[in-house]
Amino acid sequence: MDRFQLDDSGARALHRFAVLSTCVTFCLIFVGGLVTSTGSALAVPDWPLAFGKLIPAWKGGIRFEFGHRVVAGTVVILTLILMVWAWRAERRGWVRRLAYIAFGLVVFQAVLGGVTVLLELPLAIAVSHAATAQAFFCIMVAIAMVTNPAWEGAPRRQEAPARIALATLAGITTAVIYVQILIGALMRHLGAGLVIPDFPLSFGHLLPPYFNEYIAVNFAHRCGALVVTVMIIWTAARVFTVHRNERPLVRAASLLLVLLACQITLGALTIWTGRAVVPTTAHVAVGAGVLATALALTLRASHLLTPASNRAPAREAEAGRVTGHGVTA
Repeated sequence: MDRFQLDDSGARALHRFAVLSTCVTFCLIFVGGLVTSTGSALAVPDWPLAFGKLIPAWKGGIRFEFGHRVVAGTVVILTLILMVWAWRAERRGWVRRLAYIAFGLVVFQAVLGGVTVLLELPLAIAVSHAATAQAFFCIMVAIAMVTNPAWEGAPRRQEAPARIALATLAGITTAVIYVQILIGALMRHLGAGLVIPDFPLSFGHLLPPYFNEYIAVNFAHRCGALVVTVMIIWTAARVFTVHRNERPLVRAASLLLVLLACQITLGALTIWTGRAVVPTTAHVAVGAGVLATALALTLRASHLLTPASNRAPAREAEAGRVTGHGVTA
């Protein structure tokens, strides 16, 4: 079947649908966090049915677990539509492939969710479920960005010489945030969220006075938060000092700092309230927002900026030195 060329209205429609699908995916992450925060992961013990029915009684923890399944089913349907739409209408092959990968991931994610229930929350599968969810969300964010009709028309400019390009720095920051989220998922599913009961100290000390596997994971998550904070501040500082005239980059960096502050506050509140449902769930959701914003900054930087080559200036300087010593005329 031949693909048709999207006109301006068709391109905007595809972009809006991609944004809608991404927003629903974010809701899915929030609801998934709510399931964990309320301890409702096994409230419905079977899958794909619920107590042998299509729709179970709507009470207790079943509301959270079955609600999660409903939102997940909605995301699968939306991603299927997005994939077909992109296959039919999107001329860029790499964008179509992103849509295919997104649909494959969401199906894999659904299967992992079912296996998690059927095997009663095995740690490796539960953490893999969280890892796949974040990867899928990142791909949906990327699709929403690149289907914007303004994406292709954005002018590029040469980036000032630097030891590390902004896109590379932002990409490393994104990877660090992703690893931090995985450590957080491991901590949650181990039930180690409150094994260190105070914050910002650990048992009243800078370092825990003793360790076991639970304390080690919890403390690793705290150390990871410090690394993430440093990387985000470094990335944002580069944007504000070198690229302050690039409004898309400044907006993304500003949002990244705001979300970081919210995330640190929510992490503290999670401990101080004994893992109350609202701050604990919000901590999961905002963490996904931090990851998505860092990814958006990475994509925008790689799209708007052409990294400067440090070799050419070095060759020119060497040529100047040689000429100055009279070796060449």
